[in-house]
Amino acid sequence: MGPRSAKPRGAPEAPPPFARVAPALFLGNVRSAGATELLERAGVTLCVNVSRLQPGPSAPGVAELRVPVFDDPAEDLLTHLEPTCAAMEAAVRAGGACLVYCKNGRSRSAAVCTAYLMRFRGLSLERAFQMVKDARPVADPNPGFWLQLQKYEQTLQAQAGPPEAPADSGGGDR
Repeated sequence: MGPRSAKPRGAPEAPPPFARVAPALFLGNVRSAGATELLERAGVTLCVNVSRLQPGPSAPGVAELRVPVFDDPAEDLLTHLEPTCAAMEAAVRAGGACLVYCKNGRSRSAAVCTAYLMRFRGLSLERAFQMVKDARPVADPNPGFWLQLQKYEQTLQAQAGPPEAPADSGGGDR
């Protein structure tokens, strides 16, 4: 044990309130928004608060983007994904990092992190969610959010278009 270890012997290590999903991308629960020292150490400049009721971040100099949805399969998260992911990418490109959180860090915030990885890291829904799940094993978007992530993946694939496809294949439906 090093000289700076103030932890008493046998005391359980408290799990951090948020986990690193990817460079400059963190996922957590509502407690993470109040973990000022951890946010500063992680370089977080933007907190994405995916809730209607949870408090915003208390750290100075950390911006908040609120995505006002409840953890309800009927909520429309899909319309928020593109502007939210764009704001997250802007914060990362400016040299910062993002913390995405909701009450428990399970459904809403996990869905937004997954969408971000699909949108700006080019991952499939399956690979993006696996990264989220590896970082935060409790991650589990509700069935409605999962369907919306599938739609979002289809939208992103349609925008990208098929790889190396000619504009007009000269197909037989003339």
